[in-house]
Amino acid sequence: MRILLVDDHRLLADALGSLIEARFPDWTVVQAASLAEALPQLDIAPDLVLLDLGLPDASGVQAVQAVRAHAPQVRIVVLSADDRPDTVRATIELGASGFVPKRADSRELVQALATMLEGRVTLPPTLLASWPRATGEPSVELTPRQLDVLRLLVDGQSNKLICRSLGLSESSVKTHLEAVYRRLGVGNRTQAVVAAARLGLTFASP
Repeated sequence: MRILLVDDHRLLADALGSLIEARFPDWTVVQAASLAEALPQLDIAPDLVLLDLGLPDASGVQAVQAVRAHAPQVRIVVLSADDRPDTVRATIELGASGFVPKRADSRELVQALATMLEGRVTLPPTLLASWPRATGEPSVELTPRQLDVLRLLVDGQSNKLICRSLGLSESSVKTHLEAVYRRLGVGNRTQAVVAAARLGLTFASP
């Protein structure tokens, strides 16, 4: 598995890269200190992007927008010292599939990475605690195809990319999404990602 770590704090990035490779020997960490350095690395198709919001050439959530535009299918997990609920929600709305506060200690960080490796969603506990519970919680049953659609939605893929990935028509994807939202008791993608994190849903790779 190849991870692109985008963070301009070199000491922190080196420490985080070493921690990841020590805990997960099968993962390779490639670093970039700016958005400009990161974009060419995206062409090599990393499995995961760990993205800081405080880059010198991208302001806040603009970094998520730029990475998503350049690599629509890549999975993005945000690392940031700004873990206010509004910031976390904004990154999810723009296509991030997880968020790890920079103030997390090494144990919490390793747990968050393990959660992602297991195919689950990681979000700050403060956001999960403050977010109103969906009407479909705590018990939900999704069909295998609905789980496939939700997995790609959580990964930040657009409806068009979900169609392409699963070989479905746009109307079929919309029908599946409507069923997923109904069963989760939510009304949009952001709420679905939060519900998936709260329920601990696991998404197997296709």
